[in-house]
Amino acid sequence: MQTLAAASALPFSPAFLDALHAQASAPRRAYGPNDTIRLASIGMGIIGFANVERALRVPGVELVAVADCYDGRLRASQEQFGAEVATTRDYQELLQRDDIDAVFINTPDHWHAQQAVDALSAGKHVRCEKPMVQHIADGQRIIDAERASGKILHVGSSGINAKGAAAAADLLQQGVIGELNMAESWVSRNSAIGAWQYSIPTDASPQTIDWKRFTGPAPDRLFDADRFFRWRKYWDYGTGIAGDMFVHRFTKFHRITASLGPVSTFSTGQISQWNDGREVPDIQTAMYTYPETTAHPAFTLMMNANLADGSGGAGDEFRLIGSHGVMTVNGDNVTVERTAPGLPSENGVLRGYNSVRTFDAAEQAAFADAWRQYRPEVVKAPDTDPIAFNAEDYDLGYLHIEKFFLAMRGETTIQEDATYGLRAAAPSLMANMSYRSGQPVRWDPLGLRLL
Repeated sequence: MQTLAAASALPFSPAFLDALHAQASAPRRAYGPNDTIRLASIGMGIIGFANVERALRVPGVELVAVADCYDGRLRASQEQFGAEVATTRDYQELLQRDDIDAVFINTPDHWHAQQAVDALSAGKHVRCEKPMVQHIADGQRIIDAERASGKILHVGSSGINAKGAAAAADLLQQGVIGELNMAESWVSRNSAIGAWQYSIPTDASPQTIDWKRFTGPAPDRLFDADRFFRWRKYWDYGTGIAGDMFVHRFTKFHRITASLGPVSTFSTGQISQWNDGREVPDIQTAMYTYPETTAHPAFTLMMNANLADGSGGAGDEFRLIGSHGVMTVNGDNVTVERTAPGLPSENGVLRGYNSVRTFDAAEQAAFADAWRQYRPEVVKAPDTDPIAFNAEDYDLGYLHIEKFFLAMRGETTIQEDATYGLRAAAPSLMANMSYRSGQPVRWDPLGLRLL
């Protein structure tokens, strides 16, 4: 409520303030045993445990079963969530159960599409981790399965529900920075774990890991514990920097700008520091072209990621640059700095750094007379007071997961369905395509197809 009180003095729309108040004060009713949502999780890695922990804080949610290809994670699931939780290496066993209502897909990227389609076809509601797909061509498969099933598919990129994103969208729509013409994004890290060098257990072996089931649709290879536990480093299973980090920012950025996506990209990068056998770059930049639409003018977006940033990391930051100001969105903190457009002075036009000085004397005099008679009217400069919005502490990951369950109960709707998920995933995957080919990649954000 402190945030709401502070925001009330800022130039936010009444609709935004009402939504912020409703989000802060909405009560959550209790649910009886017959209303319990029974959950299963496919994949119990780092994000699998984090998502299940948050899910079990939501009233009326119960964990029934988990699937994972490493025995140690199955044991850890029962140790943390109860011995009654069923465990299996085969995710299909979960989908065949009648006592499971919803499925979390927390697996490596190369499994997302098939598992999402299978779960929807089995009549389960699905929350799928980002990026929704490893290959753009699989996006339509999920969209079709979502429509045919009548079930909810919610993509797990929480920035769409961030309070800072909602505040930034409201300010941008009001034109506080003028007309958007460029945007920039940074994400930086400088640690081994930040570069996906996750720990490998001492008992990792073909006996404790179902390697064939893990590789699944990926190319067949000999057992490699590094590939299993550090899969983000390899094209067979992951999507690199772009799929891990850019996709979060596209989810949030498209919420702020109401954009459907770019029409082209070109990406470059390299492996700079983490020469550990990885295939994906540890530094990557991509330039995106966004066309003019009814929602926004044409603009350029630059995405940057650096896993060897000596500054220690830039966090999660956007800069939206407009004709009258700059909006910075850092997590849930939004700041706007505005500058009035430079209005020409007589001295600046006639005697300053301008071409008039290069005219001959007679023309300078004639131009000065004409300019004084027809000089542009002085327009009122826009308000240049700075703006700052700071959201109170809250668990965005929990809020995103809670919304999935509320949508299942018919108490809210979600925005990040399969179509929205593809519009965030596709530009990220396009960056990888461009990086690997050295060529620009074009995209139709309306038709959801590569050109």
